[in-house]
Amino acid sequence: MADRGASPLSLPDDWPDHPDPILALNRMGSFDWDLDAGVMQMDAQAHEIFDMRPDEYDDHPETLGSRVPSGEALRLDTTVSQALKAGHENYGAYFRVRRRDGSLRWTHTQGYIRRDESGRPRRIIGIVRDATQELRDSEARREQATQEDIRRQQTNVVQLTTAALAHARTVQDVIDVLKDTHGLTHLGATSLVMGLVEAGRIRLIAEGPAGSFVPGTDVTGIDEPYPMSEAVRTLSPCFIDSPEEFAERYPRLWQGITGLNITSAAYLPLIVQARPIGAMGLLYSDRRGFTAEERNILVALGSSISQSLQRAMFYEQEMDLAQGLQQAMLPRTIPSVPGADLAVRYRAATIGGSLGRDIGGDWYDLIPLPGGRVGAVIGDVQGHDTHAAAVMGQLRIVLRAYAAEGHPPATVMARASVFLDELDTDRSATCLYAEADLSTGVLQVVRAGHLDPLVRRTDGSCRRVLVPGGLPLGLSAEFGRLDYPVGTMELDPGDTLLLCTDGLVEQPGADLDDGMETLSALVAAGPDDVRDLADRLIDVAGERGGGDDVALLLLRRRALDGARPGGRLKQRVTPGDPEALAETRRMIRTAAGAWGAGERADEIELVADEMITNVLMHTEGSAVVTLRALTGSERRVRVEVEDSSSALPRRREAGESGVSGRGLLLIETLTDVWGVEARGGGKCVWSEFVVAKDPDPV
Repeated sequence: MADRGASPLSLPDDWPDHPDPILALNRMGSFDWDLDAGVMQMDAQAHEIFDMRPDEYDDHPETLGSRVPSGEALRLDTTVSQALKAGHENYGAYFRVRRRDGSLRWTHTQGYIRRDESGRPRRIIGIVRDATQELRDSEARREQATQEDIRRQQTNVVQLTTAALAHARTVQDVIDVLKDTHGLTHLGATSLVMGLVEAGRIRLIAEGPAGSFVPGTDVTGIDEPYPMSEAVRTLSPCFIDSPEEFAERYPRLWQGITGLNITSAAYLPLIVQARPIGAMGLLYSDRRGFTAEERNILVALGSSISQSLQRAMFYEQEMDLAQGLQQAMLPRTIPSVPGADLAVRYRAATIGGSLGRDIGGDWYDLIPLPGGRVGAVIGDVQGHDTHAAAVMGQLRIVLRAYAAEGHPPATVMARASVFLDELDTDRSATCLYAEADLSTGVLQVVRAGHLDPLVRRTDGSCRRVLVPGGLPLGLSAEFGRLDYPVGTMELDPGDTLLLCTDGLVEQPGADLDDGMETLSALVAAGPDDVRDLADRLIDVAGERGGGDDVALLLLRRRALDGARPGGRLKQRVTPGDPEALAETRRMIRTAAGAWGAGERADEIELVADEMITNVLMHTEGSAVVTLRALTGSERRVRVEVEDSSSALPRRREAGESGVSGRGLLLIETLTDVWGVEARGGGKCVWSEFVVAKDPDPV
């Protein structure tokens, strides 16, 4: 060793190094390996780790071959050689040592390579230690981490499934959640079956994937030898750990599922308040048996599914009840009306996208009236529940009754508002009532906070008809504003009237006026047939979704064949209401023109205006104006003005400069016939105008 002093790397006089006492305390041995001489000295602790006595080791590494298996030695030599060639400063490796008794134990070595100034490796100083416990602990930690990961995955399955089930409203929603990628796939099952308890039997409501259904198991008895029946009967989960166990315990069912390669199964009772409502089976093809942890997870999952299923069953029962109530409140049939093509539609609101339907207070109605007239109603009670549906039904009935009694449209609406207010409910309602004379096409429209109607003309254009309106029903009575203005409009043959609730118009983030324009464009581009058009509009509402229900009424006026029947319009004018007076004048002018009065239209308007003015000036009450079209040998227009005063009109001399007293003279001059009739505590002044003579029949 003395001739090595000239080497660029000087070695200390006390070579080999003495181990640090700390190493010994930590059961670590040390070695000092002279690469040039091929000598590796080890301390006593290192000898113990290799299970070799000092007299058995001659300081040459090859001697350790009796303790290090050849495969381990080759791997260790490769690690050292690569570190030396690559210029590394250290290396480390795990390898096994065979003890005297033939057992193997893991050992770890860490070597530090010392090089000379040229980079040539000259010496390795390192440590060796028993790594058996370390690797055992590491393996335990890995196993623990694996188990925790599995536990997290299983818990995640429950969380994902429970979160998805939270949005399920119907039984089918629950089934879909369990069968889609967030259910069956996460559960790791090959197949799923689910049944509900009905009248002492189990009815299968779900199976998946397709083709896994076993014939004859769609309805089974609770006492039959099936695992689902056993789970319901015992209120306990039924775990099947192997195909052999499945075939032995349930041979009848096993024969039907042998093609699915099932290796284990779990059948869970679905229990709510200690009562079974059904059972669910999960069948696996990639496992045998279930750990205690897996069983607990599946039981927890079954509990979550049970709660969701019960909630869905309650929801469906409530919906069946509510929809039955609503259907009972809506008209069962719409009467056919001569001179009109009709279509009505109703669509319940969609809640939560496509996960269910809710009910509301939207309604439509069509009321046949005397004289070839018809009343069309569209309305919407506030809210989406059975209360709204109940209020809707009562409103529909009273509106129908008031209209059938012959009250003018404004009175029908006012009385309906008072009725709703007296119900002492917290609901209000919007409504539109249109009374149509189909022989003439004249409509009187009253609007209580509702949307304006739309009219599609024969040229295909569609426009919104602005109608003066009052407060919603209930509110107008509460605030004492029951004087509803009446709008008059005319439908030509081929024109279509559209009445709808706001569910067809309103869109999230869009202005109501924009919605009306969009609807107008849709109607203009829609089919000519009112039934096809109604279907198209409802389909669009369904595609758009939304949280509001939709009611829709379409009326298309047809041209009448043969003689034209008479028509009737009615309007109330109260003192101090110039708007009502102006609207009545427009109604008379429109009706007279529609009824073919021709040149006499101005005379009819003038006489009617005089009759109304007399009532407003000389009585303290309102004037009720009725306009009729009469047929026979000659076609006439009759104007009636009723008031509550019993005093009869009398002729007065106006004088040369007088501005009054000429009313009766005007009526006598312009009308063909006029008169006065007693009406209860008041009277009716009437005038008739011949507008055309019907040709003699051939």
